[in-house]
Amino acid sequence: MEAILDTTQTLTSPVALTDSAIDQLNQIRQEEGIPSDYCLRVGVKGGGCSGFSYVLGFDLPQEGDDRYEIKGITIVMNKAHAIYLLGMQIDFVTGLDNRGFTFDNPNATSTCGCGTSFSA
Repeated sequence: MEAILDTTQTLTSPVALTDSAIDQLNQIRQEEGIPSDYCLRVGVKGGGCSGFSYVLGFDLPQEGDDRYEIKGITIVMNKAHAIYLLGMQIDFVTGLDNRGFTFDNPNATSTCGCGTSFSA
């Protein structure tokens, strides 16, 4: 009998989402009409003033992704990105001087002033 790979397996997430981030993501999904088969993609890409930039947006799962579930939000992440993001917390802030998603990444050795790029 041939083994079947379960591509929908959900693992323990290397990142955390605050309740504020979850609320905002659910609001974005609803307002933008994002289809239910799209997941939240969390990752990194080369670039930005410090070397890496964060990736955060809704996307279809791709080959090589791991899947995670946090309070009803399915997260997909390229397996290779986890080493840069392990332990990171994503929040959504609505202060007077800052509004948007923030990334608290314990792996970042330095970050830029905008908070969306880092070096590791």
